[in-house]
Amino acid sequence: MASHSPASSKAGIRFDSDLKLRTLKGMILSRTLESKLSSLYKAGKIVGGVYLGTGQEAFSASLGCCLDQETDIFAPLIRDQAGRTAFGEPLIDATRTYLGSVLGPMKGRDGNIHRGRPRERRPAMISHLGTSVSLVAGMLMARRMQGQLSGVVGATCVGDGATSTGAFHEGLNLVAVEKLPMVVMVADNQFAYSTPRDRQFACEKLIDRARGYGVHGTELDATDMSACLEGVWKAVAAARAGEGPQLVVGKLLRLCGHGEHDDGSYVASQLRESSIGRDCLQVGIEQMIEQGLASPEEIVEWQEEASEMVQEAVARAQKEPTPDPYQEDWRALSEGGMAS
Repeated sequence: MASHSPASSKAGIRFDSDLKLRTLKGMILSRTLESKLSSLYKAGKIVGGVYLGTGQEAFSASLGCCLDQETDIFAPLIRDQAGRTAFGEPLIDATRTYLGSVLGPMKGRDGNIHRGRPRERRPAMISHLGTSVSLVAGMLMARRMQGQLSGVVGATCVGDGATSTGAFHEGLNLVAVEKLPMVVMVADNQFAYSTPRDRQFACEKLIDRARGYGVHGTELDATDMSACLEGVWKAVAAARAGEGPQLVVGKLLRLCGHGEHDDGSYVASQLRESSIGRDCLQVGIEQMIEQGLASPEEIVEWQEEASEMVQEAVARAQKEPTPDPYQEDWRALSEGGMAS
C-alpha cells in the first residue's frame, strides 16, 4: 500500500481508476487503524475518548482523495480518519496523539481527534461542532486577500446534528455570501449522539437547506463507494471551477456508537438491516473487484499491509516519551509550539 501523489493539475484531481483505488486503500487503512485504536481504548491504553468512522469511510475518504494535498484546505471532524488518511496525514501523527507522545503534532497537550498541522492546511478539529465551516471560510478569505486563492478549494465535514447549530448557520451563510470555493460535507448518519433525525430538524431532507443558503446541493448514497466518490469529485471540481460553495449530504448509518463508550443500543434493528446500514467498505471492495480494478488476492494483500503499517506506528508511539510538565515551555501556537 505504498503512498504516491495523486494525479492532479490546475483543474484538480483526475477521476480515474487510480482515484478509485486510492480511495479504497484509504478506507482499508482507516478501518484497520480505528479497529486497533478501539482495542487500545478497551485495554485502557488510551486516555480520553475514541470516536470511530465505521460506515462513514467512503464519504470521508472520497473528500480526502479529491482534494489536492499541495494546495487545498481540509478541516476534518470527529469521524474523518479516512479523510485524514486520504489527505496525507501520516499514521504516526494519529498514533502519537492517541497515545500521548510528546513527539506528536499536538505534543501530547491535546486529546486524540484534536490534532492538526495548520501550516500544512490541516487545522485541528474544533469540538464546537459546525465551527470548522467559518474557520475554513476565514482561511480561504485570507488567501483571497493575499491574491493566492486561485485554484484552491477548502473543505470540511460535519454531522447531521451540527447542521442545527448556530455556528453552522453563520459559517455557511458567510461562505454563500462570499461565494467561496468551499465544499461542506454533511454526514447524515441518522443520529446526533442518540437523538434521531425527527427530533433534530423538521425538513424532510437536509439537502433542502442548500437552497435556503443559496448554495448548490448534492445528495449521495454514502454507502455506495463508487457513486459517493463520483459525486464528491464533481462537487470539488465545481468549487474549484468558480461555481461557488457546494453542500454535499451523504446518506449513511453510523455503524458504531457515538464513541467507544457508547454501545449504540438506541439504533433500531430495522435501520441497521436496511440499505442505509450497508458497510461502505465491503461495498467498495465488491465494486472494485466487479469493475476489474482489483482481485480478491490484492484486497487481502492491502489489508495485511495496512495491519503491518498500523502495528508499526502503534509500537513506535508506545515507546516515545509523554509530556513532562517540568520540561514544558507552555507555548501553544507561538514559534516552536504545536503549529510547527
